[in-house]
Amino acid sequence: MADYTAKHINDMEAAFGGGFVRARAELGVTSFGMQVIRMPPDYADYPEHDHAGDGQEEVYLPLKGSGWMDIEGERVELDNGVFVRVASGTKRKVHAGPEGLQMLVLGGCPGQAYEIASFSELGAAA
Repeated sequence: MADYTAKHINDMEAAFGGGFVRARAELGVTSFGMQVIRMPPDYADYPEHDHAGDGQEEVYLPLKGSGWMDIEGERVELDNGVFVRVASGTKRKVHAGPEGLQMLVLGGCPGQAYEIASFSELGAAA
């Protein structure tokens, strides 16, 4: 049999009040980080952060809604279908627009095996 997993976002386990969908764990992905972030309209409390400490670079892909990222003082619009890659040492903060924002976030450390974060596992405390 073919080895694959197919599952709708709405059928996946979510944490943090539904704002963090455990897509990586639901699909059984082990080689890179992958989550879906859901933000309500005009949400501005997504934490500014970087990954200088762990070396993880991230790719963001808006799936639904609107928003923007503040990347070290530069505003980058998050339009559906536009990929945004952010290097590990670069600070970023995501803001949702008036429709809210749903986006796919991929992460990994160049040249390193992926280490699964415990909070991203199915059934983990949120």
